[in-house]
Amino acid sequence: MLKDITLGQYFPGNSFIHRLDPRTKLIFTLVYIAALFIAKSYITYAVMLALLVVSVAISKIKPSALLRGLKPILFIIIFTAILNLFYTKDGRALVSFWGITITTGGVKLAAFMVLRIMMLICGTFLLTYTTTPIALTDGLELLLSPLKKIHVPVHEFSMMMSIALRFIPTLIEEADKITNAQKARGADFETGGLAERAKALLPLLVPLFVSAFRRADELAIAMESRCYHGGEGRTRMKKLSMGTNDLITIVFSAVLLSGIITLARFGL
Repeated sequence: MLKDITLGQYFPGNSFIHRLDPRTKLIFTLVYIAALFIAKSYITYAVMLALLVVSVAISKIKPSALLRGLKPILFIIIFTAILNLFYTKDGRALVSFWGITITTGGVKLAAFMVLRIMMLICGTFLLTYTTTPIALTDGLELLLSPLKKIHVPVHEFSMMMSIALRFIPTLIEEADKITNAQKARGADFETGGLAERAKALLPLLVPLFVSAFRRADELAIAMESRCYHGGEGRTRMKKLSMGTNDLITIVFSAVLLSGIITLARFGL
């Protein structure tokens, strides 16, 4: 299960999406998320799904990588679908048993919620798969730079996000090593009730937290030894610049959001 967590990983490539400025990809991702929450009908969901499929095809990222990333949240997806299926009473009744009624409105809402969550996660993963953590940090910092005028610690926020993304794969690998070591010593993480499984996780969580704090301390010492003191006066080896493709993508994202809003307003 831990190996299925792919958030924070970067897949090198030279596709159209890989070459876009990270600010453009951040803006497009935010627009895509907003459009997903505005979408209310089969047409708008079909448009969003088609856009995601085309984006994955252009990025040349294997669909299996995106689907593998959905495995850790499979329980949340199923739980959300069940809640919307059983607790929505709109529409015509399809099945009724033991006081539980499944309606056409419940089936529709459950399907839409599952699609929304899956497309939301896949769209976010596509951003991290095609953008290095450093580029993502620089893009986020430049987008939020106007907030510096009101003394918002933009650089520190971006740095924390970059470090978090960078160490997600490292901590997952560390957790996998600790899990295998504990299994070799006779630990059992898969049998027993919920309380027993939670108790069995202690030999995994304690060394993992110790390792995480140790890595954080080593990183802090390394940053201090290099005289790191925040974003003031810092320069970048690679300066970000937007080209024609970035402008076309931003215009397309604006048209997309406007189109989804118009379709939703007319109930389409």
